[in-house]
Amino acid sequence: MLQCILNEFESAAGGISINELGQKLGVERSALEGMIGYLVRKGILRDEAAAAMECRPEGSACASCAKHCPFAAVKLPRSYTLAPIGGRNESSHQKRI
Repeated sequence: MLQCILNEFESAAGGISINELGQKLGVERSALEGMIGYLVRKGILRDEAAAAMECRPEGSACASCAKHCPFAAVKLPRSYTLAPIGGRNESSHQKRI
C-alpha cells in the first residue's frame, strides 16, 4: 500500500489531497494519514506545511521563528511532496520503505 501511495504522488500533476488519494486507493483518511506520517518520518515524503514553519537562518526568506511569525496563526492546509532522492533518477522507492 505504501508503494501505491508513492506511485500516486509520482503520477499526480501538481498536488493531490488526502481525500482524493483515499478515494482513489479505497483507504480511509485516518489510515492514510498514518501511512503518510510514516513516509514523512522516513524522509520519503516531505510535509510542506511543517517545512514552511521551520526556523530559517538570518538573511533567508523568513528569518524569524514560527513562534514569532504573524503568519503562524494561519493554519496551512496539509501538503506533501516527494522528498528528493539523490538526483531523483530512482523510479522506485521500494528500497526506502
